[in-house]
Amino acid sequence: MKKKFNKRTTTLVCILGVCLSACSVLPVSGQKLTPQQNSAILTAKRGGIVELKDFLTEKLPRIEYNKLILPGPQFIISDDPEYIRVPEAIALRENVQPGAVRLYLYNVNGVVEPAKIERKITALIKNTGKTIMHFRMLKYSSQVPSSNYFQIGKQGLADYFASNGEERIRTIEPGQAIAIDDKLEKNVVKYDELVHGIYEFVIDQPGEISILQTAPSIAGTAALKKIKNIIPTSHQNAGRGLFGVSNYQIVPKETYETGKGVAQIIVADGEKDPWVAGIESFSGEQAELAGNYGVMYDIEMKWKSTDGKGLALVTWNSRSANSQWCGGMATSMIISKGKYSDGIIQLPSDRLITKGDPEAIVIQVFPPAKNGEEQTIKLKYSPPGASCLPTPLIFIPVDIE
Repeated sequence: MKKKFNKRTTTLVCILGVCLSACSVLPVSGQKLTPQQNSAILTAKRGGIVELKDFLTEKLPRIEYNKLILPGPQFIISDDPEYIRVPEAIALRENVQPGAVRLYLYNVNGVVEPAKIERKITALIKNTGKTIMHFRMLKYSSQVPSSNYFQIGKQGLADYFASNGEERIRTIEPGQAIAIDDKLEKNVVKYDELVHGIYEFVIDQPGEISILQTAPSIAGTAALKKIKNIIPTSHQNAGRGLFGVSNYQIVPKETYETGKGVAQIIVADGEKDPWVAGIESFSGEQAELAGNYGVMYDIEMKWKSTDGKGLALVTWNSRSANSQWCGGMATSMIISKGKYSDGIIQLPSDRLITKGDPEAIVIQVFPPAKNGEEQTIKLKYSPPGASCLPTPLIFIPVDIE
């Protein structure tokens, strides 16, 4: 399920339980909605699914953009191994410096020997400095362990976007450790259940972050002292390590005009938007974050109606036909105001997942300006865990009247 194929020799790369196309495509022009499809988009609920038969294709023209690295926290992801097969083990250990840190935890209880047993998967930070560490959570998302990976990935992003963090400041003595998330300490993780968390915090001393699996009855801090086994990286799944990029800004090179027809923005495809690089400390080797999971994209697109039409923004599961693991997609993002209100939206909003062609999710519909002036669309996106990538953002001119 998690085997990664070399994208130089195959058209698919499977990571984090998902598959990505590694082939280049030529754009298709002239895609137009039927009157029935136009009406379906306009009458759909916010985040609802509509069927666009004979319309969706990966070969739609791409909107070229500039990609800027924004200032952001040190970024750590734990997803290699995704399935922790050893009952007592450390799945990740990385050092961080004073400042902001983002930690993305994506691990599964995969113990089958001597039996499928309940475990605890928890995250800890140890103060490796010489004075007291002050720790404050800025944003976080913590999900109850579940085998419903789609729901966790979708809700996890929504909760992260909505989080305002904590006011409390926790203190850690030199050489001591605390659990980053008290909920993880209390959770019991059954076999094949996913533990998913996104944490953004600030510290004022150097620290050591560990993700470990142990018995539910053992405190994470106690397990940290006794467990010496660090599982080697296998260079599968999304990866693990400390990465140098956590935030991007995406700005199209030109103002989009409705008269030019349908077009799409694609990020996190590993080609036009390469995977971010980092270091995995246990091996000392360069790491690659296949999928750019946990990386935040601020997308800002200027557009204008040149033919009186409005603009619909939809997405779809473009990899549904590529693999048995790509049968569904679910995500969350923040979108600016249009026909619907602005804010966080879970996609789809009317069911758990979208399956694939001909299904499309209506994210927002933007009416044309009365005077034809230029407008700006803003959205915040992050590649959704447990779903196939990329998830195209398709802009479709629509008749509003």
